[in-house]
Amino acid sequence: MSGRHPMTDYSILTRWMRLEMGKLNDGIVSQRKSLAQLLTEKRPVSRTKAGKEYVFDIDVLQNLSEKLPLNLHDKLKLPVIFFSATKVPDSCYLNDPHALSALQILGELSEMRQMHQGNMWVGKSIAYSIMRKYPTVVQIAMR
Repeated sequence: MSGRHPMTDYSILTRWMRLEMGKLNDGIVSQRKSLAQLLTEKRPVSRTKAGKEYVFDIDVLQNLSEKLPLNLHDKLKLPVIFFSATKVPDSCYLNDPHALSALQILGELSEMRQMHQGNMWVGKSIAYSIMRKYPTVVQIAMR
């Protein structure tokens, strides 16, 4: 024997899952921009982790700018990213307090929701509903 431990089925599965999650996350924006910055761009775009162009819906950005207070325009980074953890299959979390504030102002999340240990958890159905309502400014990443 070479002194190496044989690979277990679990370690092979784990490596494969990480590879597949990486592929799923290729479409996630790698450099988030503030709402204020995106509103100044003639064609609001960013780049994904795969290096592709990610185009924001200008109508959705305008809608957000009208509904959110000006002091949040510089603080809110877009897209808002919910993280889906494999260990919690029916929920995902938000780790951006400015995004939480924005979603509360928009009436998408209750004012009762708070960050706990840097995260605010919601059911995946809520996150997907928000994503459908605000196309291009909300993404769900796998962790």
